[in-house]
Amino acid sequence: MDNRIGSRHQAEGVAYYLEHLDFSVTYKEISYTRWAALPNFLRGRSLLGIDADSRQSLKEPWPDFVLSASRRTAPVARWIKKQNSSSKLIQLLHIGRCGIKDFSAIFAPEHDRNKSSAKNILYTLGSPHFITPEKISEAKITWQEKFANLPHPITALIIGGAIKNRPFTLENAEDLAKSVKKIKETEGGSLLITTSRRTGFTAEKTIMLYLSNIPHYTYLWGDTSPNPYLGFLACADDLIVTGDSVSMCCEATATGKPLQIFTGKNWLTNKHLNFIQTLIKSGYASNLSENKKITPPSNTLNIAKEIAQKINDL
Repeated sequence: MDNRIGSRHQAEGVAYYLEHLDFSVTYKEISYTRWAALPNFLRGRSLLGIDADSRQSLKEPWPDFVLSASRRTAPVARWIKKQNSSSKLIQLLHIGRCGIKDFSAIFAPEHDRNKSSAKNILYTLGSPHFITPEKISEAKITWQEKFANLPHPITALIIGGAIKNRPFTLENAEDLAKSVKKIKETEGGSLLITTSRRTGFTAEKTIMLYLSNIPHYTYLWGDTSPNPYLGFLACADDLIVTGDSVSMCCEATATGKPLQIFTGKNWLTNKHLNFIQTLIKSGYASNLSENKKITPPSNTLNIAKEIAQKINDL
């Protein structure tokens, strides 16, 4: 585990289901030095770029399986296999071309399929996440009183923003806000709204201006109070999520609640759009722009559980 929140959450989700399959899971915290920025083909099967405390924690007895969840942790996993050839390496997300053969399995989302066709790379519909039924139940107990005065249906509006070389424009912010406002003015109810660092101040301000007359609870970027994200997922009747984050979309599917995804205009990459279209075709979500009556999916998407079972079968 390193300091990348996204990859940590993926690993936590898979580890949770491994424990349910009677695996004994030990977490190793990895901290870096400046040499970790070197490409993996230079770091190889070594601890180059790993600080002294992290090095000292990596010692016998060696594990049967090593689960690594980011490009930077892959050399550490390969180093462990160098010490103990019988350790099976499992990687979440692509690691590039270096060291692929060292891994028993590399799990990557379907929309990244064009990056490699190696036989040990296994593709999944989406990404694993840390949302579990227990976390949802606990969050509902913690947060439901906080939202008790909000009228139903309660819609969680989870807003991301800009992605690489593609800003979250004011036009898209307005389109999102108008669509949400129309829904709530038609069906009534309230909103649970959260934004991201990537949303941007102007876009956030615009969205809140449009939605100000609708009953709501907000947790906007920069808020230092306890983060209600899990409470939003647990207590909402339905969800609207922006399509810029595969993780956010996958986490929303874990609730088993109606999900609409906002795709905007000239914003998302083909990779994002292909993923969202697959979710829609598979019955996990609908496109916000289609204005269709939304219904709960027939089942939840649980990539972490799927990966854990495949690891168990190795």
